[in-house]
Amino acid sequence: MMSDMSGKIELTAIANRCSSGACPTIYTTDSIDEGGLETVVVQGFAVSAQRAGVDVPAGELLVEIPRALLEEAVRNLS
Repeated sequence: MMSDMSGKIELTAIANRCSSGACPTIYTTDSIDEGGLETVVVQGFAVSAQRAGVDVPAGELLVEIPRALLEEAVRNLS
């Protein structure tokens, strides 16, 4: 769980599939989680817990993105 879900965060795109911001994108943030780790935000297509067959806690979402986008993000963070 994130320590402050109410404050505004700054996003920096590190991998995306278009330049308009209206497509799957992975961002780094200026947030730090409760364990002291940097965080990322993923923009993608919502997947219902029912469709995926998993339980999702309140406040969390499942998001689908192309695998290649995640691979690009990892390369850009290295």
